Amino acid sequence: MKTKLILIAIVFGANINAADAQVKQRSHVQAHRIHQGVKSGELTKAERKNLIEDQKEIHQDVKLAKADGKVTAGERRIIRKEQKQESREIYRKKHNNRERN
Repeated sequence: MKTKLILIAIVFGANINAADAQVKQRSHVQAHRIHQGVKSGELTKAERKNLIEDQKEIHQDVKLAKADGKVTAGERRIIRKEQKQESREIYRKKHNNRERN
């Protein structure tokens, strides 16, 4: 019985760590996309500033979720939703026809 509980705890813990890793990886990829957009001239300075502020807000949400020691499924869902919206925003800003600085 003890071994089953330990095994379940290990598997559950691995899933949480994998989910946290996905959130972290996506944040890293989005930051890279912003940097690439600035480097290629697809993003203006104002667009870059706005996107970086959005990334900081998501990072704050992640810190708040981890503050109590456990990131719940609901918190992960909210963070993923924010990251998905931010990904769309990066795409839109990189593909609009704004004058680049």
